[in-house]
Amino acid sequence: MKLVSWNVNGLRACITKGFYDSFKEIDADIFCLQETKMQPGQAEIISEGYYQYMNSAVKKGYSGTMVFTKKEPISVSYGIGIEEHDQEGRVITLEFDHFYMVTVYTPNSGDGLKRLDYRMEWDKVFRAFVKGLEKTKPVLICGDLNVANEEIDIKNPKANRKNAGFTDEERNSFKETLKEGFVDTFRYLYPEEVKYSWWSYRFKARERNAGWRIDYWLVSDCLKEKVKDAQILNDVFGSDHCPVVLDIEL
Repeated sequence: MKLVSWNVNGLRACITKGFYDSFKEIDADIFCLQETKMQPGQAEIISEGYYQYMNSAVKKGYSGTMVFTKKEPISVSYGIGIEEHDQEGRVITLEFDHFYMVTVYTPNSGDGLKRLDYRMEWDKVFRAFVKGLEKTKPVLICGDLNVANEEIDIKNPKANRKNAGFTDEERNSFKETLKEGFVDTFRYLYPEEVKYSWWSYRFKARERNAGWRIDYWLVSDCLKEKVKDAQILNDVFGSDHCPVVLDIEL
């Protein structure tokens, strides 16, 4: 199966920048989006051959997730079942015969780390949520997790040590998720490769490849031997993020 995750940073804007061309060319079995920034009915999303699921934030023009899948899932759920954490449209879970697939747009800790405490609480409850799913069947997690795990995952680690996405607290929390039995598929296959999935719109960061790897496919440890490839498509434009791909036998 070919699975894709992409933070489009506004789906309506991304559509004007070639989204459909990329969508068709990539031809994924499941295609997950984060930061859609739209409500149902704000635009017609053409996805012939796919079932389509959307989770929107209560606040308009903010956050949001979406999934396109060629195979109809057994069930679909939105959020993590905790009202205070389900106002921003950050999670969609699809259940299939042999696995769960969760797409997530993890909260950003924000300028001045003003939302770091909330982010730490989110990580804890989300981790409990996916571990709960895993009691039934293996889990795949994809999305913008808003953290660069190691120094290899960010262009300027020293300068960003106390910035959102590279704080000790966020990185340790991500490591806790891995310790709980999840595998970072790209780093599992390519332990030394330097590749990024997000670049600031400022300072010509993408031209200079001054980026961060904050978009992931994680899988339950029992699935790691089924992973065939993990790619970062940094030649695909249309957002400040690029798509990340998982090729896995399921």
